[in-house]
Order: sequence, then C-alpha cells, then structure tokens
Amino acid sequence: MEQLQKGEIVLEAKGLSRAFAARNEKGLFAKKRSVHAVEGVSLTLRAGEVLAVVGESGSGKSVLARMLARIVVPTSGELFLRGNSIDLKERRGTSYAGEVQLILQDPFAAINPVRRVRHSLERPLLLHQTPKNELLARSHEVLASVSLTPQEDYLERYPHELSGGQLQRINIARGLSVNPKVLLADEPISMLDVSVRLGVLNLLRELCDTKNLAMMYITHDIASARYIADETAVMYAGQVVERARGTDLIDQPVHPYTQLLISSVPNPESLEQRHTGTQGSTGVAGFNVNGCRFSPRCPQALPICTTNEPPEVDLGGGHFARCWLPATAEQKSAVALRPSTSSAKQQ
Repeated sequence: MEQLQKGEIVLEAKGLSRAFAARNEKGLFAKKRSVHAVEGVSLTLRAGEVLAVVGESGSGKSVLARMLARIVVPTSGELFLRGNSIDLKERRGTSYAGEVQLILQDPFAAINPVRRVRHSLERPLLLHQTPKNELLARSHEVLASVSLTPQEDYLERYPHELSGGQLQRINIARGLSVNPKVLLADEPISMLDVSVRLGVLNLLRELCDTKNLAMMYITHDIASARYIADETAVMYAGQVVERARGTDLIDQPVHPYTQLLISSVPNPESLEQRHTGTQGSTGVAGFNVNGCRFSPRCPQALPICTTNEPPEVDLGGGHFARCWLPATAEQKSAVALRPSTSSAKQQ
C-alpha cells in the first residue's frame, strides 16, 4: 500500500447534505416536510492532521461523521477517498471500512458487554480476512499502541471490569486494528471522567502524528479543539459557519456564533462571566429558512441577515466565515477604496 505524505488529502467531502423526513403535526394525515440535518458541507481530512468540528447538540456533527463513514447515505454531495470518487449509492464494503473507521462516543454502548475484550479486537480482524494465527499478535500490537500493557491483563477481561478511560482506549484500539487511514472520533471524551480526558486527547494526537492518520475530532468543547486540532470548523444548524487553520478561529473569531461559543468557556482570570448568550431554538428544527440560520439568536444581526443567506467570505490564510458582517465590511472597504467619479474626472 502506498505510503501517505503528511498533509496529503485522504478524505474529501464536497457539498454533502442529508435531509430527513419530519411531520409538522401528529396524525395519519399530517403533512411531511424535510429537515436538513447537514447541508452543503465541504471539508478535507489530511494525513497527519486533526480537523476539529465544533458545535452544540443538534448542529449535525454526528450525522456528518456517519456520512463520512458511509453509515448514513447522503441526500446529495460527493465523497473522495485518496482522490477516487466514491459511489454513494453502493453499499459500503470492507475495503472502505478498512480505510475509514468511526470511534463512537459511548464506549460502554459501543463494545459488546457479554464478550471479552479479545473478541472485540479479533472480530474486525476476522471480517477483514486476517489469518487466525496472526490475531493474537495483532491484538497485542494495538493494545500497546493505546498504552494498555501488559496486554494479557486486558484480553480476557469483560467490559464491566474496565474503567471508562480504559474502555475508550479499547474502543480506539479496535478501530486501529484494521490499519485505517482515517479516524472519525465522535466526541470520544465526553463520556469520560475529567481526570482521564487529557490522557485520551494526548493519545489521539500521538496516534495522528506517529501513524500519519487523518483524523476528524468532533466535540462541543471548543477548548479541547484548540488543544488538539490543526484546523477547526464550527457547525451550526447543519452548516459550517466558520473554519480556519491553526488557532486563528479561536484567537480571532469572526462569526457571532463562534464568538459566543468561545465566550461560554470559563475564564479563571476573570471573575465576570463574559458569556452573553441569546435565547432561541438550537439545532436544525428552529433555524431561519430564509436568511442566516443564526439570525434569530444573533446579537449583531443586520436586516439582510433575515432575508438573504450569507456568502462564505475568504478572510485570508485559510480562514473562512459564512456571515454578512465581514461580507458587508468587505463591500464597504471596496467602496471606500474605489476612486470617486469627480476625482476620476479631474485626473
């Protein structure tokens, strides 16, 4: 298999959307409508890098991860693995699953509670045609990669005999067992004790660096995204509203929703709470269908925000925001720099 170079695009999504049928009212003759859980999302996952996707519950993060893992079929859009277009109408095969692995949020629900750890690690290997005489060695290898040693102490245990942190490491080891090139981690630390979260975050970052994995880290905690990510994207009501490389998005947020997310992080240096949150419905069910989806909750909303969908504005350096505020400022700047008609005539 060809070795990937750091920064090389491994998985690319273009305009991915997923709509679900919903009813406005209960009853046999209730009218159906479509709710776009994810709409027009484009992103790239690169070898050796972590893309953090941040947003509150209902923003579409998990649906996006399941579309990338091909568990949920997109309504529209394109998906490319190593530059090759994926036929989304075909059923996902073991070849794709071997390249792209999903790490679920709750390790207690993700791992069979009545089977030993050995079974959970060996089953995916058997499904991917690994010879039986290599199963034990491969299980030892992946346990060592997630810092669970000595390996014999874990293979014969049941899930209830392990702590939450240990079980999540088993969950990660199972995903690594088939040597994937992409790891989709759906809020991997949210179900863990605070004391072990940093260890799991460091593990994911180390795996990304040492194994050259392309990783998507889904979270509602923007502070952990800043700690681990090479690139960060913020989702609201099914759309990516802002994205940037490095720490630019958190150090210099442009979209009002990103600003509110950051202001909600506790600041130990300030006794005053900086958060100025707004009332309103969250998720895809209560957004403004005519203009900006965040406009009903936005403290800086302009009249145009309620009538026209905002464009994606290029702020430079790989920083993009889907908002009318920078777009309007850019238009005003262009008008200010444009020579007036009278001065042009004098010249």
